[in-house]
Amino acid sequence: MSNKIYLFNNIHDLANHLAEDFKSAVDLKADAGGVLTVALSGGHTPKAFFEVLSKPPYKETINWENVVLFWGDERCVPPDDDQSNFKMTELSLLANVEIPASNIHRVLGEEPPEEEAVRYEAEIKDIIPSGEHGFPEFDWIFLGMGADGHTASLFPGAATLQVKDKICVVAEHPETGQKRISVTLPVLNNAARVSFLIVGEEKAPVLKEILECKPQNLSYPASMVHPAHGVLEWYLDRAAAGDSV
Repeated sequence: MSNKIYLFNNIHDLANHLAEDFKSAVDLKADAGGVLTVALSGGHTPKAFFEVLSKPPYKETINWENVVLFWGDERCVPPDDDQSNFKMTELSLLANVEIPASNIHRVLGEEPPEEEAVRYEAEIKDIIPSGEHGFPEFDWIFLGMGADGHTASLFPGAATLQVKDKICVVAEHPETGQKRISVTLPVLNNAARVSFLIVGEEKAPVLKEILECKPQNLSYPASMVHPAHGVLEWYLDRAAAGDSV
């Protein structure tokens, strides 16, 4: 695993640079005759990134037929709910670009969680090529990180962190009890490229620990992400980076 850190003055610079990287990745995959398989995250920073992609020049110059989208996690709410990661992505990106509907694979948050975790796992397996140990190998997974160190919907101390034989699990927010669907750590760690998008000074203390300490000494879910054969990236603003970079 290689580890790369990119530092930006603010969320706008981060989003613009990431959009350039995204277009390059789509082009590179297309040149090789393939499509870019992506797992998205929700949150403020991805929204800023999506909004850049939805405008010129990326709106027209990215071949959206070569992009296949999944989500790394989703709240168990209908797709028109304001808490839905899909709704945020649809409003900020999908409604504004010409991506085939068949390339969009959302979590059906309106369905019973346990059933949907099984269904979504099957859909991922059907479309994403399997890598090591039979787990899907996404080309690129985007992740956020909470101030508590959680990522996707994998929370500190949760039993879902120990799941080694599933692609998807039903997670539960430790404070609200809200049900969510999340991919597991083996999926995250089997990706070719994993990028954390982190902004805000409230993230700085945990991020400092993750970047400076040995992962095995930490209990933060974000510290457990270390792709076995891929690239781990950190796209950070200066507030989140603090004095750790």
